[in-house]
Amino acid sequence: MLCRITDLRYKEVINVRDGCCLGCVSDIEVDTVTARVVSLIIYGRCRLFGLFFREEDIVISWCDIEIIGEDTILVNMRPDRFERAYRTKGGFFGKLFGV
Repeated sequence: MLCRITDLRYKEVINVRDGCCLGCVSDIEVDTVTARVVSLIIYGRCRLFGLFFREEDIVISWCDIEIIGEDTILVNMRPDRFERAYRTKGGFFGKLFGV
């Protein structure tokens, strides 16, 4: 099965250990030297209606991916092992509250 990067954005990511839906793929991380996908990134959910800030992003290593299907991506990760990445929060409130 061939899959484009834009097709990944609409696929839900589900953790097979607990059946939790982590969200949809928002971005990918690519190693430009080896031309390989390193990880998938799921942006954190909005807090307070998205006015102030977001939760932390979830970074899923490529080796944790089990299956990429038509509609979903199945990953095998312990919930306590989620690697969180911090995105720069912009805007007035982000600078005011330091988030």
